[in-house]
Amino acid sequence: MSWRVIVISTRAKLDLQLGYMVVRGERTTKVHLDEISVLLIETTEVSITAALLVEMTDRKIKVIFCDSKRNPSAELIPYYGAHDVSAKIKQQIAWSESTKGDVGTAIIYTKIKMQAALLQKLGLDTAAMLDVYATQLQYLDASNREGHAAKVYFNSIFGLGFTRADDIAVNAALNYGYMVLLAACNREITANGYLTQLGLIHDNIFNAFNLGSDIMEPLRPFVDYQVYDMLVKDKLHCFDKEQKHELLDVLNKNVVNNEKQVTLNYAIKLYCKSVFDALNSNDVSVIKWNSFL
Repeated sequence: MSWRVIVISTRAKLDLQLGYMVVRGERTTKVHLDEISVLLIETTEVSITAALLVEMTDRKIKVIFCDSKRNPSAELIPYYGAHDVSAKIKQQIAWSESTKGDVGTAIIYTKIKMQAALLQKLGLDTAAMLDVYATQLQYLDASNREGHAAKVYFNSIFGLGFTRADDIAVNAALNYGYMVLLAACNREITANGYLTQLGLIHDNIFNAFNLGSDIMEPLRPFVDYQVYDMLVKDKLHCFDKEQKHELLDVLNKNVVNNEKQVTLNYAIKLYCKSVFDALNSNDVSVIKWNSFL
């Protein structure tokens, strides 16, 4: 099972050799491709061979490219993520609006419950308020319980003056962590043969990752917890290389999925597959939700 998140942050040449990614920089390092889950190329001073890119695509390794400011700007997505991709896309197009609505509503409900679980984990009384919001949730959140919960949630964790629009290190860290989650979800969507563009709730014509944006919603609190921990440990005076690498490590954190302790990276694989099972069987109960330890 692939599990390693590899970051290339200095000048290097990457090529393929007998099933290994060879990194030629100040020194030469080899990493077996079976071990790699995500490759983040953090600098533009990297050259990579087409042979390596093709092999990584075949092995469903998520490759993320950064711009000159070391911010993620693109990711590698295969044309064919599964052998029966045409059948999967036909299934996806045939998902009924009612089934998509049921799964979408369950995702919003679970997101609010996960936010409440994190507040409870941190010993904050506002957890009870979010539990109430979850019980008041209507189909596809017609009364915007998600928005009300978000305001209480973020103010509880990061302070009453906090807003997601602020240009501060905390928001930069949250955005970067969410990008990591989105990339992991996109990897599983394409690996299972589905299109990232066709969402359940998200339907933005300019968003190539509508489905990933939907599926990742209940996973956000894992990143929120990581950012909160960094803030408490006084590690967020700025948002730079060290902070980015710590956020990438969120995929290696242990969580609970289907009553079993696994890494978040593997939990995302199980969770995404179960969402597709729910959509194809019209049965929300088969979704394997994730939770904190």
